[in-house]
Amino acid sequence: MTEYNGRKLIPADSGKITYMGRIDFEDPARPEFYWAGSFAKMRFTGRNISTVICNHKFYNDMLLGIIIDGREDKISIEENEKDIALSLAENLDEGEHEITLFKRQDATHYFEFVGFLIDENAEALEPAPLPKRKIECFGDSVSAGAVVEAMDYAASCDPEGHNGIYDNAWHSYSNITARNLGAQLHDTAQGGIAIFDNTGYYHAPDCIGMESAYDKLCYFPESKKGVTAWDFTSYVPDVVIFAVGQNDPHKEGCEDNDITDPEYRLKWKKRYKEIILDLKSKYPNANFILLLTVLCHDPVWDEVIEEITCELNDEKITHFMFTRTGKATPGHPRLSEQYEMASELTAYISNMGDKIWE
Repeated sequence: MTEYNGRKLIPADSGKITYMGRIDFEDPARPEFYWAGSFAKMRFTGRNISTVICNHKFYNDMLLGIIIDGREDKISIEENEKDIALSLAENLDEGEHEITLFKRQDATHYFEFVGFLIDENAEALEPAPLPKRKIECFGDSVSAGAVVEAMDYAASCDPEGHNGIYDNAWHSYSNITARNLGAQLHDTAQGGIAIFDNTGYYHAPDCIGMESAYDKLCYFPESKKGVTAWDFTSYVPDVVIFAVGQNDPHKEGCEDNDITDPEYRLKWKKRYKEIILDLKSKYPNANFILLLTVLCHDPVWDEVIEEITCELNDEKITHFMFTRTGKATPGHPRLSEQYEMASELTAYISNMGDKIWE
């Protein structure tokens, strides 16, 4: 093992680290993390734990999430474009520990993961297996946990100039629901995304839509590799949550898209259904849940989702509405509202029975 100032590197490809999320393993020694909520986890001995990463920043302040022995923390990233060692925890009690390093934010940045650093006389332990149950969530900023930690702004607009410091995918309803149900999650969610390219807010002024992102590993062209395709056979979920539609009225520099216009309504529904049916062809046994979140929006969008569900006419494709869908807050849902959504969605999925996981 390589040493860093007396610390021992457990490399990314050591077999001692487990991963979750759409992560690029083209170079197993330097996997690249693109999507919010993706994580690396390791069990180890010793009193100190660090990580070595290479960060690539696009915008906003950078924070990585940490879960150490069940306690959550975060760490800021000050340097870019070179390998850096970041201390995650120090002076731990003697004995066994577990660290989870996760991507709090969406495409504000991506990073290459080199490995974990532990004490020279410590050991990496055999990893615990990931849950067998699998969920995937295709969504926008709410599903990615944007601005979730701005608790002083519950049920109100977002604070100005927050620069991503309140983003935390770990506390998105999708991640909470997966943990409630004992399932893995691929959180294929990006803030500002809509169905169509050139619509919504993500990657303005050349907006990238879910139609171009849902089947991608890296979905933004600014990475070293550019846009890359996702291998759908590498992760086959039992449940698919599809939560896109919040940002779709917006069109940069133009009048808003009008979903009440028959021509646009037909066009939007057609593309939405094409994505669902393509995913259905890749995940033929999965149960699909179509929804919008409690972030305020015109209820006509919920009506359109219901129309799509009826037109698809598949017992494994259902439309779910939260008690406060579209009514709870003009700003991003905070912790309380995310946990409210997760509680309701957990109950809905649980009521489907255990057979959905077989």
